[in-house]
Amino acid sequence: MAKTIVVKQIGSPIRRPQDQRATLVGLGLNKMHKTRELEDTPAVRGMINKIPHLVEIVEERG
Repeated sequence: MAKTIVVKQIGSPIRRPQDQRATLVGLGLNKMHKTRELEDTPAVRGMINKIPHLVEIVEERG
């Protein structure tokens, strides 16, 4: 079984640059306090590191 992480959106994309909004959409997040379980890959980790002020890692599984 692949390792996964649970990511939660904690910040609003309002008044943020377009690339940060696109990163949120790429992670599958679009509303405050929404969570998403994603595969733990370098690409996903890079997206999370790009917007650490908008998301938090809730849990790491696997």
